[in-house]
Amino acid sequence: MRCEEVPQNYTIARITKRGETYEVLVDPDLALKIRLGQAQPSQKVLVYPEVYRDAKKGIRAKEEELKKAFGTTDPYQIALTIVREGEVQLTAEQRRALIEEKRKKVVDLIARNAIDPRTNAPIPPQRVELAMKEVGVQIEPFVEASEQVAKVIERLRTVLPIKMALITIEVRVPGEFQPRVGGYLRGVGRILKEEWKGDGSWVCQVEAPGGMLGEVTDRVMRLTSGRGDVKRL
Repeated sequence: MRCEEVPQNYTIARITKRGETYEVLVDPDLALKIRLGQAQPSQKVLVYPEVYRDAKKGIRAKEEELKKAFGTTDPYQIALTIVREGEVQLTAEQRRALIEEKRKKVVDLIARNAIDPRTNAPIPPQRVELAMKEVGVQIEPFVEASEQVAKVIERLRTVLPIKMALITIEVRVPGEFQPRVGGYLRGVGRILKEEWKGDGSWVCQVEAPGGMLGEVTDRVMRLTSGRGDVKRL
């Protein structure tokens, strides 16, 4: 099928596996919802049931390549994998909306947890926003707001006296979830201590902004399908 035969409302999602690139044509709105963790029927997400090596040129991937790279030749299952783990080309409108949403969350998290160390007074959201514009903070659309706070704070310190109120959170998860949970926690704060227990579980203590206990708890529960334990020390 030539690309000009594809419905106009589509975008390309791609992933690189074993050094090779695979692409699918997807509905931009449904693909974004999947990328944000919202369940969607794979049959509706995929515009055309085909996996390409180069979608614009109409070069299809061979079945044996797909089997090696994805463990299946089902284009719908492959599309879900590509959307969740690969790169989705956002429309300009989607990107603006997503970045604005994440920016507001970052500002809210900082305003709720930061103080002016000279006066110990809270820093108003408007002041945080102005400082972010001044230093040219770039917000990542697909990175959780909580994982961007630490980097944003470092940028803000160049123009704004700021200090975060911190707490220590202990997280315990089954060992199989350690890579995902550990990666998330390192983006949220500073790892103080971590160890493996005799039962195979992983325990970590992380220093994070004081207002993030609820958010960390929710995210850990999602990453572990409810099998994690989070508490403030």
